[in-house]
Amino acid sequence: MIIDFHAHIYPEKIAAKASKSISDFYEGAAMAWEGSSAKLIESGKKIGVTKYVVHSAATSVSQVEIVNNFILKETETHKEFVGFGTIHPDYENFEQELERIKSAGLKGIKLHPDFQKFEADTEKMDKIYAKLSELKMPVLFHAGDIRYNFSSPKKIAHVMDKHPDLMVIAAHFGGYTEWEASLNYLVGRNCYFDTSSTIWKLPVETANEILKKHGYEKFFFGSDFPMWSHEVELANFNKLELSETERQAILYGNAEKFLNSLN
Repeated sequence: MIIDFHAHIYPEKIAAKASKSISDFYEGAAMAWEGSSAKLIESGKKIGVTKYVVHSAATSVSQVEIVNNFILKETETHKEFVGFGTIHPDYENFEQELERIKSAGLKGIKLHPDFQKFEADTEKMDKIYAKLSELKMPVLFHAGDIRYNFSSPKKIAHVMDKHPDLMVIAAHFGGYTEWEASLNYLVGRNCYFDTSSTIWKLPVETANEILKKHGYEKFFFGSDFPMWSHEVELANFNKLELSETERQAILYGNAEKFLNSLN
């Protein structure tokens, strides 16, 4: 059994275009798949994924409800999907929208400050983080990119300082290409990491160091579909030094416990 805690999906008619946009953003990185729900399930079945946390980020105010309605529809269609919605710092009716999507069944929010072009710790987001804390809705952050400063581990740590009740998941071992900063600012704190898009670049020795210092209980397996296939991400995950108990916790148990706590 495996839960994929980090998977992007897009409407069928724009999946190829959306995947191409991701590739362009990451300077021509090859996409393993087109980001449709059908392709996600096809890829995940190859390694035995039984549940997927699915999401997409709104890059403009006008996209917020469109994205949230799409994720809601897909979770209704695919019972193996757990939906995380999105929000934008300039979206005025955020309280109503967050309440709406929570009551409709979405479990949390995905933010990609680099795509969305806002600093994770901007004051504009404080009222949104406060509402998320009140609703007990976690935030899955894209964390870190040496090309930008929007989602740096330091900024995510600042968010946590200001909002200690906010449930935070920092993707990519806490800092995509900024793992030293992850060690300095996030490791050991009360937040979760996921394993996606990490071992392609981070030396396994450093990944093991982060795992040991942060604690395997605070890790979720993630694929970052459609950037990577599930087979590739599982092969990368299997390079880590883990006991079978730790391995099963990260692949399934930690996520199951966390998601059940949100019901």
